[in-house]
Amino acid sequence: MNLILLGAPGAGKGTQAEVICAAKGIPAISTGNILREAVKNGTESGLKAKKYMDAGELVPDEVVIGILKDRISEPDCKDGFILDGFPRTVPQAEALESMGVRIDRVVEIYVPDEKIAKRLGGRRVCEACGNSYHVDYKPTKVEGVCDACGGRVVTRKDDEPATVLERLRVYHEKTAPLKDFYEARGKLKTVVGQEAVEDTTRLMLAALE
Repeated sequence: MNLILLGAPGAGKGTQAEVICAAKGIPAISTGNILREAVKNGTESGLKAKKYMDAGELVPDEVVIGILKDRISEPDCKDGFILDGFPRTVPQAEALESMGVRIDRVVEIYVPDEKIAKRLGGRRVCEACGNSYHVDYKPTKVEGVCDACGGRVVTRKDDEPATVLERLRVYHEKTAPLKDFYEARGKLKTVVGQEAVEDTTRLMLAALE
C-alpha cells in the first residue's frame, strides 16, 4: 500500500507513521532525509538538488519527485511506503501524479487547532540530553529540570505560541486543500486524533483496512 499521511503540525503523524511501518512492514519516507541522502550519495538527482541547496534556494518539485521516485524503486518499498511531509501543496500532488507515482490511500489525522496549540505549547525539551516533556501530560518532577540528567528544560522555538499559530496558518493555507484534492479521487480517510496515542493508532489501522 502506497500511503500519504496528512495532518497539522502536532497532530502526531510521526508517531503513527512508525506504528504503520511496524504493522505493515513498509518504510516511512521523509523528503528531507532522502534529499540529504541523495546529495550525500552524489546521485544525478542529488547533484541537481545540491545546486539549489548550496544557493539557498528551494529545490524544485520535479527534482524532489525525481529523488522520491529513485527512493521508492528500492527493494524495501516493493510492498508499499508511507509519505510523511510530502506533498505539502496541491501543485506538488499534481506533479506526483504526472510523474506516475501511484498513491492508494491518504489518511488525515484531524486534531482541532486549539488542541494542537495546547499540545505544542506545553512541550518542553532538555537542552542537554534532548528528553521530551509536557507540562500537562508528562511534567518534570522539578519544574524546569530534566528528570534524566538535571539539564535545563526549555520551550523549543517551534513550540512558542506565535510560531505555532504561524505554522497552523501555513498548514491551512497550503496543505489543507490536499484533503479536497484526494477526496475527489476517492482516496481520503479522516481519523480524529485521540488523547491516547494507542486510541489514534487503533483508528488509523482500521482506516487502512
